[in-house]
Amino acid sequence: MAPRAKGMKQKQRTLITALNPKSPISEQYRTIRTNIQFSSVDHEIRSIMITSTGPGEGKSTTAANLAVVFAQQGKQVLLIDADLRKPTVHYTFRLQNIHGLTSVLLRNATLQEAVSVSEVDHLDVLTSGPIPPNPAELLSSRSMVELLKEAYDQYDIVIIDSPPLLAVADAQILANQVDASIMVVASGKTEREAALKGKESLIAAQSKLLGVVLNGKPQKDSHYYYYYGGKN
Repeated sequence: MAPRAKGMKQKQRTLITALNPKSPISEQYRTIRTNIQFSSVDHEIRSIMITSTGPGEGKSTTAANLAVVFAQQGKQVLLIDADLRKPTVHYTFRLQNIHGLTSVLLRNATLQEAVSVSEVDHLDVLTSGPIPPNPAELLSSRSMVELLKEAYDQYDIVIIDSPPLLAVADAQILANQVDASIMVVASGKTEREAALKGKESLIAAQSKLLGVVLNGKPQKDSHYYYYYGGKN
């Protein structure tokens, strides 16, 4: 297991579901979890990619908090940072990023060696590992397919934080390998045209789009994360 970072500066994003599980925002994440589980009645969902159209829309925060609420349900969860260009998951969970996803894909480490145990029960994290010069090629490799198969043997659900859809091809590559996808859009930031292009790119990748998370919309009762279903 990879060691936990010590003395890292406070770059941690707020894990509201772990720090304040009774908050209204945490309840919204549990609502998303429930919607996902209803979506998997006819088709079991073991892996979910969380993406967005562009950077800074909240996909990484959403992925991390979703991983936490699934773990709080007692499921064995693996959160993978597959954003091999601008990884942030190791900051969120205050972990070192010496070994990670790229280490496993390049066969420099096994999945068990590269995975870090988080402070949340039932939740393990696979950080990005060293940033490679060829992210798309690594994510489309046979090694990625094998990694997911191995993860399914050890975990109930795998949550993947991917790069933005419209910036690079990485998310489309991953979308074709996972059971389902969720797109995060930022209120007042994500343009409608970009959101539609993002949806179209997921459909082109033959991904099952479960729905969209609208992030950053202030409400008087502080419910500023919510979920609505989306269909292909």
